Amino acid sequence: MTNMDEAIRILVVDDEQKMTSFIASYLSNEGYRVTEAHSGAHALEAFESGPAFDLVLLDWMMPGMNGLDVCRRLRVISEVPVIFLTAKSEELDKLLGLEIGADDFITKPFSMRELEARIRVVLRRTRSVRAVAPPEEEQLLTRGKISIDLRGHIAYLGGVPVSLTPTEFKILTTLAKNKGRVFSRLDLLEIALGEEYSGYERSIDTHIRNLRKKVEKDFSNPEIILTVHGIGYKMGDPS
Repeated sequence: MTNMDEAIRILVVDDEQKMTSFIASYLSNEGYRVTEAHSGAHALEAFESGPAFDLVLLDWMMPGMNGLDVCRRLRVISEVPVIFLTAKSEELDKLLGLEIGADDFITKPFSMRELEARIRVVLRRTRSVRAVAPPEEEQLLTRGKISIDLRGHIAYLGGVPVSLTPTEFKILTTLAKNKGRVFSRLDLLEIALGEEYSGYERSIDTHIRNLRKKVEKDFSNPEIILTVHGIGYKMGDPS
C-alpha cells in the first residue's frame, strides 16, 4: 500500500456512475487516490481546478463532450497519461485515439486486475522517460535545429519549446541519439511502449505522424524524421 500523501492520483471519467464508483472503490483499496467525473466538462473542471493527476481513465463514448474531445483538450494543457475505457475494439478506432494523444486502451468489459496492470504499465513507461537524470555533459542533445533537454524532458525547435507526449519524446530522443541508424517499427515500439505492445507495430506510424506535425516544416515532406521504405525510420540531417 502507498502512503496517502505519496499515492498516485487518478481521475476516472465515465458517464455511468456505477462504473466510476466500482473502479474508484477497487483502486482506492489498492492505495490510489481517485477522483470521479461523470461528464467531459466535469472532467476538465476537476483536472484544471483540483490537484495534479498522475493518470486519467477516460470513457470513449459519453454524451455531449465525448472522450476524444476531452483527450484533445487535455493534450493542449498537459502530458498526463490517458487510458481510454472503450467498447470499441477496431484498430482504426485505436489509431484515432493514439493520434490525438492516448497512451493505451482497455476494452470493456475488463477485470479490475487487468485495469490495474495497464495502469502500472503506462505509469512505468511514462515515468521511465524522466527516471534517470543524464550526466551533465549529456543533458542537451542537439541535431541541427532540434535541441533536446534530456534532464528537463523538453524538446526545442529553433529555440521554441515543442509540446510532446512521453511516447513522442522517447521516439525523438531514440532517433536523435542514434543519428543515421534505421529503426524498424518493432524496434521503436518496444523502446517507446514496451514489449507488451509488440502486436501493434503500425501504431508507431501514428506516433511518427504526430511527431512530424510538431517538428517538421512540412510534415508531408519530412527532413528530420525520415522513412526508410520497407524497414522503418531514422533521423535525418536537420539544418
